[in-house]
Amino acid sequence: MSSKETKPAHKKKKEPKKEPKKETVKKETVKKETVKKETKKKDEEEKDEDPKEEIFDEIEKFEDLEIDEKIIRGVFSYGFEKPSPIQKKAIRPVLSGRDVIAQAQSGTGKTATFVLGVLGRVNVAENKTQALILAHTRELALQINNVFRQIGNYMDIVFNLSIKGVSTSENIDALCKKPRKPHIVIGTPGRILDMINKRALQVNTLKMIVIDEADEMLSEGFVDQIYNIMRTMPAKMQVCLFSATMPTNFFDVTAKFMQDPVKILVKAEQLTLEGIKQFYIDVQKNSYKFETLCDLYSLLTINQSIIYCNNKKVVDDLTYRMKDANFSVSYIHGGITPDEREETMAAFRSGSTRVLISTDLLARGIDVQQVSIVINYDIPNNVENYLHRIGRSGRFGRKGVGINFATHYDVEKMKNIEQYYETHIEEMPEDISAIL
Repeated sequence: MSSKETKPAHKKKKEPKKEPKKETVKKETVKKETVKKETKKKDEEEKDEDPKEEIFDEIEKFEDLEIDEKIIRGVFSYGFEKPSPIQKKAIRPVLSGRDVIAQAQSGTGKTATFVLGVLGRVNVAENKTQALILAHTRELALQINNVFRQIGNYMDIVFNLSIKGVSTSENIDALCKKPRKPHIVIGTPGRILDMINKRALQVNTLKMIVIDEADEMLSEGFVDQIYNIMRTMPAKMQVCLFSATMPTNFFDVTAKFMQDPVKILVKAEQLTLEGIKQFYIDVQKNSYKFETLCDLYSLLTINQSIIYCNNKKVVDDLTYRMKDANFSVSYIHGGITPDEREETMAAFRSGSTRVLISTDLLARGIDVQQVSIVINYDIPNNVENYLHRIGRSGRFGRKGVGINFATHYDVEKMKNIEQYYETHIEEMPEDISAIL
């Protein structure tokens, strides 16, 4: 009887122990795999998130920046009262030492953004070159140099300008000078590359490089020079790119020399022309443009204006015809000497000349506060340049006017511009004095 009782008792122990154990192990394995997958997915999602959203808080005032008080003092003396949207978002990432790609429209304080970031990273106690700033034209390099000197006015800092127009020997002496070397070098790609090849610019001490108007610098005309400069740079060096527009192939190029950059980007439809009234005049033919321009200037009281043409020949011809019609104008393009370009810009900035005729050489980055009207004598060949040109008026929140001379050949270009920026360009009203 005892053996009969022990048998079923033995069976009871055997059955419940084995089956549930397998199920529990299986459930635990599935649970672990699920947790692993969820963790991996979460990690991947976090990786894909924009680093700036995760790490960098926007500043509300310049005093929020943990930088030398002398820089803050310089900002206020330069005329800034509070940070612009790009300054709120981008200064901290630049100060962090991370690679940065920042998109900002013309006239929004883009230059001051990287000026503050660079000044905040430079150690003035170290007698070595620490930052390199690249600009695509000498005019833009001169302007950046002025902003650096004014904001850095209260700091014991040494700057160098390496551009065409400065003699090579003078440039070499300035870069190698004793007892103090320049902390910050500002220049154009051709001259900078020359100074590197001549071993005047010591790249091994650089901690950062800033490329302004980066889309232009990474286009066909400059990209080989930029690659050659980047090949000489230290492996662990911060790279910061700033531009108003970024074409589709832009990020393919930047991936070759940037590491996990913080991206502060604006969608094409958000590249607004807010504060700038845009009009077109149907001139029908190119031959009617000059007469229309003369009529326009006779009817409007204009403080200062820039007239854009698509090539040097049109600039030269238009300048000759306007002077012949007793208009006081000046002109600028890549075909005149550096000294002539500098004199022209100085005269225009001071107000000595009120009308400046230019190619796209001056479409980017040049800040002349008094410009109230931009005239596209020729509609630009690409949509990006439209924003750069029209952005010369209405700088940093001021009101401006853009007038486009459109022939019947320009209808498609105008449509593309309107679609790209989601804007509307109105026909010039009959009472044109009301537009100002």
